[in-house]
Amino acid sequence: MTNPLLQLKAQGQSVWYDNIDRAQLADGRFQRMIQEDGISGVTANPTIFDKSISSGHAYDEQMTQLIREGKGTNEIYEALVIKDIQTVADLLHPIYESTEGRDGYVSLEVSPELAHDTQGTLAEVRRFWKMVDRPNLMIKIPGTPEGLPAIYEALRDGININITLIFSIETYRQVADAYLRALEDRNGEGQDISSIASVASFFVSRVDTLVDKLLDEKIKASSDPAEQQKLKSLQGKAAIANARLVYQEFKRIFSTPRFESLKHAGARVQRPLWASTSTKNPAYRDVLYAEELIGPDTVDTMPLETIQNFRDHGRVRYSIEDDLDGARATLDELEKIGIHYDQITQQLQDEGVKKFADSFHDLFKGIESKHQAIQAGQAAH
Repeated sequence: MTNPLLQLKAQGQSVWYDNIDRAQLADGRFQRMIQEDGISGVTANPTIFDKSISSGHAYDEQMTQLIREGKGTNEIYEALVIKDIQTVADLLHPIYESTEGRDGYVSLEVSPELAHDTQGTLAEVRRFWKMVDRPNLMIKIPGTPEGLPAIYEALRDGININITLIFSIETYRQVADAYLRALEDRNGEGQDISSIASVASFFVSRVDTLVDKLLDEKIKASSDPAEQQKLKSLQGKAAIANARLVYQEFKRIFSTPRFESLKHAGARVQRPLWASTSTKNPAYRDVLYAEELIGPDTVDTMPLETIQNFRDHGRVRYSIEDDLDGARATLDELEKIGIHYDQITQQLQDEGVKKFADSFHDLFKGIESKHQAIQAGQAAH
């Protein structure tokens, strides 16, 4: 039996690992995932780094050295993260080379504190790009109104960008437009556009988490069994419908004459990346979102549990364009019953920015407590 994860490649989908953990880098587990599961990229976020740094001892040696050098919390964070990012970039470099820059990327997040600060975001992106100094780095910028101009400027500079926290089709359109404008302006200046890569990270399971909760409230408030049944039938449908319709937008935008002329100059498509594809609701199949969004020119970034589950029992088929009429009908039905698409997607983006900012604070607290523990240990000797 072929590993289902490897079968995704034949469908034109890349699998990236949503995790960075120095222990897995050191003991060869990550390398095995590249070889055996076809993992061809890595994304990470503050929550993941927080778990990695606070849960084990893989970072203690470097932290001890940084503390001895008198580094502060932010300097410690950046030194730890950049070392990991460079290590992963080097491990993925052969994939970057063999796929001619299609895959083999590692993503690094700008501080979520800067999500509503265009100039602050841009300054941090440029600084990280220089510090990491790897061609297969992608820097994450959230697709907020303030993030969009920074995305455009960074891409125009020739920096690879992973745009995160996209929930709505309209935000997706704006992100794709920022990418195309950056390439047009760069190309117009006679600069190379063939080496620039970007993905649009479209979040999936969180949509169902929120919509299902609102449907539950409506089910409880209704005493009509027929209406209750109708509301129940909409649960677990919104996230996949949303992603499938955004894929239609992707296909439309990247088959226009506007993109064709850029393609002749060497530009590549900005692939949709399905983020948040682990199943949060235990009532749903544990690989639901991975199975239902398979198609060409897409990336699925999976956490370890989803990778393991998909390896074990994932079913691979071209699914991204299944039942598009049903997808449109789902979103229309939700609108009719008062679950408004624009409100939902805006709420999710606002919550997403806040969640990442909270994780960042937790990460810094974790570094500070580790800092104190290491100092206390040194004092005891």
